[in-house]
Amino acid sequence: MIIGVGIDVVDIERFGESLTRTPGLSARLFTPSEASRPLASLAARFAAKEALAKALGAPVGMHWHDAEIVSEESGRPVLEMRDSVLARANDLGVASVHVSLSHDAGIASAVVVLES
Repeated sequence: MIIGVGIDVVDIERFGESLTRTPGLSARLFTPSEASRPLASLAARFAAKEALAKALGAPVGMHWHDAEIVSEESGRPVLEMRDSVLARANDLGVASVHVSLSHDAGIASAVVVLES
């Protein structure tokens, strides 16, 4: 059964300007392994974290580093949750998480589906 669905889109250029304008923003939003990725990939990962927050019901106290998007060897994205994010997912009875990322024509997007 679907527990939550979230979607988000990010203007890649504007996101890059925000990262440049705000020192330390990248370190607050991304784990070290995420932060090493190209801008379009970062924007898609930020969109995924926003989509996850929406799917979880925008819980108070969610920490950005408690959700990490990693890539399988095939390139498939996987959303790993820990601490504050995992606690909320467990409270909701989440058993599986599906994430899809895309970026094209200056826009990054992500969809997250949570299932029990």
